[in-house]
Amino acid sequence: MRNPMTRVSRRGRVTIAVLVVVFLLFTLFDRVVGAWADYLWFSEVKYPQVFTGVLTTRIWMFAIFGVAVGLVIAANLYLAYRTRPLLRPHSAEQHALDRYRLFLLPHMTGWIVLVAGLIGLFSGLSAQGHWQDWMLFSNSTPFGQTDPQFHVDLSFYVFEYPFWRYLLGVAFTAVVFSLIGGLALHYLFGGVRLQGAGERMTAAARAHLTTLVAVFVLLKAAAYFLDRRGLLLDKFPTQDLYGAGYTNINALLPAKEILAWISIVVAIAILVFSNAFMRNLVWPGLALGLLALSAVAVGGIYPAAVQSFTVKPSQLQKEAPYFKYAIDATREAYGLKDVQVTPYAADNTSPPQSLTNGTDPTVNNIRLLDPAVVGDTYTQQQQVRGFYEFNPKLDIDRYSLTDPKTGKSRTQDYVVGVREIRYDQLQQNNWQNRHSVYTHGYGFVAAPANQIVCGGQPFYVSGFLSDNTKPDDQGSEQCASDEDQIKVTHPQIYYGEQMGDVYAIVGKGKTADRNAEFDRPTGGSGDQDQYSTYDGSGGVDVNTFWRRLLYASYFRETNFLLSGVLNDHSKVLYVRDPETRVRNIAPFLTLDSDPYPAVVDGKIQWIIDGYTTSATYPYAQKIDWNTAIQDSSTGGRVFPEPRQDVNYLRNSVKATVDAYTGEVKLYAFDESDPVLKTWNKAFGGKLVQPRSAISPSLMDHLRYPEDQFKVQRDLLSRFHVTSPEGFFSGQDFWEVPKDPANATADQPPYYLVAQLPGQNDARFQLTAAMAPRKRGNLAALMSASYVNGQPRFEVLELPANTAIQGPNQTHSSMTSIADARRELTQFSSQNSDVFYGNLLSLPVANGMLYVEPIYLKAKNETAFPRLQKVLVAYGPKYMAYADDLASGLDQLVKQLTGQAPVPQTDNGNTDQGTTGKPGTQGTPQVQEAIAAMNKAIADLKAAQQSGDFEAYGKALKALQDAIARYEEATKAAGASPSPSGSPSNTTSAGASPSPSVQPSTG
Repeated sequence: MRNPMTRVSRRGRVTIAVLVVVFLLFTLFDRVVGAWADYLWFSEVKYPQVFTGVLTTRIWMFAIFGVAVGLVIAANLYLAYRTRPLLRPHSAEQHALDRYRLFLLPHMTGWIVLVAGLIGLFSGLSAQGHWQDWMLFSNSTPFGQTDPQFHVDLSFYVFEYPFWRYLLGVAFTAVVFSLIGGLALHYLFGGVRLQGAGERMTAAARAHLTTLVAVFVLLKAAAYFLDRRGLLLDKFPTQDLYGAGYTNINALLPAKEILAWISIVVAIAILVFSNAFMRNLVWPGLALGLLALSAVAVGGIYPAAVQSFTVKPSQLQKEAPYFKYAIDATREAYGLKDVQVTPYAADNTSPPQSLTNGTDPTVNNIRLLDPAVVGDTYTQQQQVRGFYEFNPKLDIDRYSLTDPKTGKSRTQDYVVGVREIRYDQLQQNNWQNRHSVYTHGYGFVAAPANQIVCGGQPFYVSGFLSDNTKPDDQGSEQCASDEDQIKVTHPQIYYGEQMGDVYAIVGKGKTADRNAEFDRPTGGSGDQDQYSTYDGSGGVDVNTFWRRLLYASYFRETNFLLSGVLNDHSKVLYVRDPETRVRNIAPFLTLDSDPYPAVVDGKIQWIIDGYTTSATYPYAQKIDWNTAIQDSSTGGRVFPEPRQDVNYLRNSVKATVDAYTGEVKLYAFDESDPVLKTWNKAFGGKLVQPRSAISPSLMDHLRYPEDQFKVQRDLLSRFHVTSPEGFFSGQDFWEVPKDPANATADQPPYYLVAQLPGQNDARFQLTAAMAPRKRGNLAALMSASYVNGQPRFEVLELPANTAIQGPNQTHSSMTSIADARRELTQFSSQNSDVFYGNLLSLPVANGMLYVEPIYLKAKNETAFPRLQKVLVAYGPKYMAYADDLASGLDQLVKQLTGQAPVPQTDNGNTDQGTTGKPGTQGTPQVQEAIAAMNKAIADLKAAQQSGDFEAYGKALKALQDAIARYEEATKAAGASPSPSGSPSNTTSAGASPSPSVQPSTG
């Protein structure tokens, strides 16, 4: 009699079959439609090899790994079934299993195929996701450098190690599922019994299962051997460093090798004792127990003991060589090996005449426009219609323009942006308007970064919609250029950052003489609006019924079939975001988060920096990319980005996207990068153009990428210390100061044109200030730029005992000026918002000049930020709160000569680095005493760390003398010693100064 569980009606089988077919049809239909549309898109951008290369690799990896795993599992299941005992002993256990055997036996082959097929399917799906690992493995390019431990070329770790790891994981998966499935079938059919007299396992079952166990143990041996190399990617147990330390090399490394050989012996023992001699599981079980015990003792207890009793008591002495490996590898992996460090005393506290005489290139190019603030200004002044919008965070670039008044050409930085369409602000946001009428933005808008006109507005030099849309002059002051100074052949923006997933249907209309696309308003009534027709090379033809059917399915929009908008000339533009276009074409690149527009040879080009990265560079510091690039300019994310581990970074690619045609070009910027070479080889060697293809006009607009700089800045805060001893103590570590305008986030770096100390001329560079860790003083200034097309990273390092104020201290000092505090309070109370721009830290005349613009914005929808005031400071004493930069600099110089008073703060103090009675802290005698105390404290720390008691005594005596001089100087100035007017360092172990003089930590 047939088991009821096996009965399925004919109607039920047909219903199930129909549902399966419908499910597969819809699933496959969507995938086929998506693949077809993707292929047409890749063909349009002329990179079909990327689509076909990735697709074929994923398909064959899915097929090979899926079939391989499925066959291994099916073979083992079938073997377990074929070797089942023909006669099973009678027992309650076997009787209970009869119902399951009756269910499976009629279709046993089908069940085996089903189980193996499902596991193979998921294995194949997992494998196709590792297509990048295979491409790197199969196209590996030597680094020409070896690791310091095994002396193996670094290409093994970067290109081969991840794939070997994955391959080993697949093998473990196949063996474990085979073992579980085989054991289940042997038990089900009586080959393995838990009850009854006699042998609990048949010879066939024992041979099968012990062989699988032996294979598993052999795979474990292979994993131990591979783990030896993986130790170079571990993290130090007690330091925030990566690589193999003393314990790993001297305890864990030999332990892994011993365990590997033990595993091989155990695997042989399992096979021999289970099947050749004793034919029982006692000795194999003991062998497995020995392996487990060895793993605990040799691989766990012994390394822990070495770490506790050998390393911890003298960690620096034991770990010093490995610290050095990690420091050197990190600097090499992140392109920091050739950083130029220059001492900068910054000891001049008196404003020089060069601040006002126009001879200092840095002062002449001080940037006042903050691109993170004036985005609303551009939008309100340059939009005309409410559907236009600029990116909230504009960009900085440099141009060499001819001054129409003087006729001279001058290179300077400009705040730039493109006028894009904000689709959700269209008044009639129907399908036709959204996709075929309002298809593009218009204009590349630029303003000099150092020029403010007409009550705090930028001086626009390009991107005008028409003469009627220019800002009106105010009296005799001109508010905008007479004509476009940056000429553009196609000002229409069809590809931009604000496009999102909105597609555009373009091309000639049915009537050839009628333009259907809104081009731009001309400032008058609606009938004066201009219309145009797209004639670029971008887009995919939708001139046939089948193409329209394809895109109707792809976009799930029936208007592709019903609307009269489409005709024989129509094309559809999609994937219009420049960053997404580059990411699709080069999925192996990590892209900079800030694409920027530039006019190159009359065309608006989006320039995007592409990074090649790895997470398996031995001994290099590992970071989370998405965390490392965060600061106050990036803003918080509603949903955090997934972690992206990186320990190797190269800005190897410069990508451009034409804003009119959408054409994408990839240029090799770092042709020596082995990772880029490997990827280029993987896609036929023609994916990335050589560096020589970069035109001079494009090279003029390439800039040091911001995300790379942020990562390098963060790493250099520690890895500027290159000695193991200094790194271990951590006394000289720096940190990124918080943004004065946003105390919850790091201060962003800033682009400017400047000539820093040691540089031959003014150059466009990215700069940032650094502070000593957990202090507010200034520790260093970092700068990155291109010199003759090559990256150059420079550091101006201030003395360790410096008391020079950092950005936050200076911001606090400047905003405490009595006039500034009073007016800023009034502005806030008068229904206005106050915005602080970038606080620039500028090394000028062997001192530090600080400049911070202040913007005001009325609290209404049509208002925009206007630059109203400028804060400037030179040294700790001289500060000004002025209407413009020129006035502020002039005040600084006049304060030095006595022509202008040193400003009072809101607490009556003239020196914002201190508190106390007016004027006491600014006298030369007081400042000299403070500097002496700082030097004495630094010497005291150094002597204490080195154990030099003689030097310690001398430093303590010098500190006591300096404190005495400080007290005398303050008394001579007519004030009692102030708690905060003192040195910026702290001491320890009884070396602190008297209670009346406390160190200031800023």
